[in-house]
Amino acid sequence: MTIKDLQPKIVWNNFYLLTRQPRPSKHESKVQEFLLAWGKERGIDVKRDDTGNIIFSAPATKGYENRKGVILQAHMDMVPQKTADTKHDFLTDPIETRIDGEWLCAKGTTLGADNGIGVAIAMSVFEDKTLKHGPLEALITYDEETGMTGANALKPGVLKGDILLNLDSEEEGELCTGCAGGIDGSADFSYRTYAVPGDMVTYKLSVKGMKGGHSGMDIALCRANANKVLCRILMATIADFEVKVSNIKGGSLRNAIPFEAEADLVIPSKHVRAFKAAAEKVFADIKFEYQYSDPGMSLLFEKQSENAARYISPKVVERALKAILACPHGVKRMSDTLPGLTETSTNLAIVRTEKGHLVVHSLTRSSIDAAKMALADSIRYTFELAGAKYSTSGAYSGWAPKLGTPMIQVLQDTYKKLFNKELKVTATHGGLECAIMGAKYPNWEMVSLGPTIVHPHSPDERVKIDSVGATWKFVTAVLENIPEK
Repeated sequence: MTIKDLQPKIVWNNFYLLTRQPRPSKHESKVQEFLLAWGKERGIDVKRDDTGNIIFSAPATKGYENRKGVILQAHMDMVPQKTADTKHDFLTDPIETRIDGEWLCAKGTTLGADNGIGVAIAMSVFEDKTLKHGPLEALITYDEETGMTGANALKPGVLKGDILLNLDSEEEGELCTGCAGGIDGSADFSYRTYAVPGDMVTYKLSVKGMKGGHSGMDIALCRANANKVLCRILMATIADFEVKVSNIKGGSLRNAIPFEAEADLVIPSKHVRAFKAAAEKVFADIKFEYQYSDPGMSLLFEKQSENAARYISPKVVERALKAILACPHGVKRMSDTLPGLTETSTNLAIVRTEKGHLVVHSLTRSSIDAAKMALADSIRYTFELAGAKYSTSGAYSGWAPKLGTPMIQVLQDTYKKLFNKELKVTATHGGLECAIMGAKYPNWEMVSLGPTIVHPHSPDERVKIDSVGATWKFVTAVLENIPEK
């Protein structure tokens, strides 16, 4: 069985078409052209705005002209992550999928179900002419994952609907009514380099095999952070064996928990064996700490065919390692009002050395703006005390829940009638575009829903197959039951 055999066929076929389109964040021109062509081929009113958002619109079906207008909303981009041994170019290669029991996943890469399934459902609503609905629009936003660019650039008045159904939640049977806000932080250590003496050899030290995951949805699982793991090993060993660092690289996206990190080291020949043994001992202790959350964690120590020519100032390396290890990562506080929900957290996401700069990027989230800024400030102070220049960007507020609205009652009643069980009303620690767009369209009633997706933003991403069918059934039934104006 393949993806083409799954039901509902209309949704899975549209998702399959999306897997053929390269769509990493900020590289969405091909999927934009695909969506425009797809809509025009089916006689759908479709346009692209100045930012790159795609907007579909359709009139009400007969007898539903007096219903409130609905906007189906999802984002077109995906997080491009792959395992170290997977050969894949996200700018050209399609995503290859496989069925694993009750789940659909990809072969060594992120699947793009986040948020491709939401896009596929919106496409399918417009394609299926048997559905009953009031005035309908779909907003497929550009570059959600790396800056919510499309949502930020959306202009007031462009959309005419009254109700926003965001299709970017990741637990079928839950209705999300609020989300965390976020802020990006960047620390910059300037450094000088020095020529490597002739009696030293170059090795690459890598930590791999951690699960990583979404920095909002998975942060409370307390998985290992590859940047932290690597820096713990380096901090505990390099001074004792006169090891120098020529390069560090860990993580790749601000909203993905880093699952791999590596450093190029120049080591005196006489200390190679002793350093390796010391590094393995430190790693063994760390692996014991994470034996349940990250049992696949591994350490690689590989001699390089070419020796590094220069190494980074040891004083800067020491200050940066100390700051990275002192910097908060993970959950800061759990919600007092919604049990099990993370209120405030931060993700120490990316470490890079390039052209005289060692840069560290983090993403801090909270449903409470004051808590978000307090944690962001503590990160700032940590790096500034270590001598780095620090800056923040991309701050956005959370989406405050509004419970007990007429639309939520419609959703709860419809779900109960369809599935004979209660729809759970909750909020998410992830970032949703609702927070940004709701400020521009304050009259909207907003909710978010979607199928069950686990481990988004990592190569372990997968979507529960039957939850896609349930979500499709729910969305189409809700459209038929939208209240009158």
